[in-house]
Amino acid sequence: MSTARQRSTSALVARRAVNVSVSTRSIESMFEAGVLAVVDPHADESTLVARIAELEAVKSAASAGQARAAAALDALRRSNEAGAGVPAAQRGRGVASEIALARRDSPARGGRHLGFAKALVHEMPHTLAALEAGRLSEWRATLIVRESACLDVDDRRALDAEMCADGSKLDGMGDARVAAAARAIAYRLNARAVVDRAAKAESERTVTIRPAPDTMTWLTALLPVAQGVSVYAALKRAADTTFDDRTRGQVMADALVERVTGRPAEVAQPIAVNLVISDETLLGYDDTAALVDGYGPIPAAVARHLVSDAVVDDRSRATLRRLYRHPSSGALVAMESRARCFPKGLATFIGLRDQRCRTPYCDAPIRHHDHAQPHHRGGATTWENGLGMCERCNYAKEAAGWRVTATMDETGRHTAEFTTPAGMHYQSGAPPPPGPLDVFVSEVEARITVALAEFHAA
Repeated sequence: MSTARQRSTSALVARRAVNVSVSTRSIESMFEAGVLAVVDPHADESTLVARIAELEAVKSAASAGQARAAAALDALRRSNEAGAGVPAAQRGRGVASEIALARRDSPARGGRHLGFAKALVHEMPHTLAALEAGRLSEWRATLIVRESACLDVDDRRALDAEMCADGSKLDGMGDARVAAAARAIAYRLNARAVVDRAAKAESERTVTIRPAPDTMTWLTALLPVAQGVSVYAALKRAADTTFDDRTRGQVMADALVERVTGRPAEVAQPIAVNLVISDETLLGYDDTAALVDGYGPIPAAVARHLVSDAVVDDRSRATLRRLYRHPSSGALVAMESRARCFPKGLATFIGLRDQRCRTPYCDAPIRHHDHAQPHHRGGATTWENGLGMCERCNYAKEAAGWRVTATMDETGRHTAEFTTPAGMHYQSGAPPPPGPLDVFVSEVEARITVALAEFHAA
């Protein structure tokens, strides 16, 4: 290479290095305390729009940094566990949950975050670069990773290069276009893999439920396309042939309930629903929200209406069970039990106390009632050491390096502390039960009350 060409190349490298350095310093300076949230109140419209775009680019760059950190954490943990003699099949257990906790996200999403990070860092460098440069949002990068998941490593890298090597191609592409483009390339590279994935997807059909605003709920069915379309068409046909004062959507919703349960939508269903309500609210002296187990708070008037309907309808039945609250804090401390099978009653109490999975940031329904300190390590089968957990979180806490402790303070407030293998600590407290608390008793009387309640619940 000639001397002149060497100088020219060196100058080009220097310029690139300077540009990268300035960009890095700019991003770092933006992360100084309070800088990200600062907006000039006197800025003109174009400046404000530019600021929004600048912050969006920072979000994408931060997502790329999180992906690199997540992949590095997984590799380091696996390396350390290999050195400690942990079997290969057990290495890396719990890392996804740690990542979710660090991101203040549900542990159920931790696996997606980790899989996304490993795919970008190890197999899709162009998509990672586009994310870091702000050409892609984290969600659109996730769509590309998802549509390429069925491909082998070589085909995945080919898709990555075709879609994202030239970042300018991504400008103006929305979510649907990004997903469609990635899907088309994947099919061209390996049609068989895409077809096999579609066949496998049928085995993942399921029905889920989650709370919606205003005492409603979303009931979602994941079905093969032919079955999903046929279900919707049947409901649509019911709406087309019904002529009353209901809207089209209301008729379709009522038809769904009737065809699944076999009973008219307006008739109470013979399903047990745990409704936690204070006596003051039940009798109309207070309007504190009640709690539906597995759903969350509902307005007092709605709760009284549910109870009233169950009482007056001969086809339904309402039963009453007392819950005991600590006289100082109002925390649930015991439950009346008509059954002599203690574990079942204890599980019911823990479910009513915890309401949702007790892992921080996880709102999944409770599936397991298990020990905070494991039974095989001397943990007692008590309401204090018991936790309501979702299946994923319960298994995750059994991985090496995880530790969970449960405590109750002098007012009956129940707290669980989760310690991860990296030494991070996270706490979650049991949510307070509904209803006001206006009780004034002595400390001695409080201890006697709690002791009697515990004895009665057993």
